Amino acid sequence: MKKIAIFASGNGSNAQNISDYFAGNENIKIALILSNYKDAYVLKRAKKLKIPAVYFDRKDFYLSENVLNKLQSFQIDFIVLAGFLWFIPQILIQHFPNRIINIHPALLPKHGGKGMYGMKVHESVKESGDTESGITIHYVNDKYDEGEIIFQAKVKVDPNDSPEDIANKIHKLEYEYFPKVIEGLL
Repeated sequence: MKKIAIFASGNGSNAQNISDYFAGNENIKIALILSNYKDAYVLKRAKKLKIPAVYFDRKDFYLSENVLNKLQSFQIDFIVLAGFLWFIPQILIQHFPNRIINIHPALLPKHGGKGMYGMKVHESVKESGDTESGITIHYVNDKYDEGEIIFQAKVKVDPNDSPEDIANKIHKLEYEYFPKVIEGLL
């Protein structure tokens, strides 16, 4: 049995989708959901899904081994970042080499890096005049959005698409492909 921890900072729709996908799977289990915002809706989702959930602050994440200890206590094999906005500390990268992945809502290396998340990415795609966007699933390393690319899926961007339209197209790709890529990696 492979145990996954999902890190999310907000609503948690990807965490929900991944959890639903693996519900009843005998080989892969969502064992823990973690968030850096105590009021994040993802923590409520975790409760409804009956998945243990943990809130942590900056001190827990960057100045102690509290988060690492929690992951080890749950015997986590793999970490999935699903809308998680903080930079991953070196201690986690060292303890989970090539076992931390992230999903980015654009075709990296374009529209990535520090501060590029959520609607900011879709606004950047729109402003650039790109005719396509998509998702990038990649390993996490010590630089924002620069880990080895595992998978990309594309969608057409029409000239009259708003950033919100682009976001809706991207969400569909995320929901379709993220769980399948995770399953393939495990």
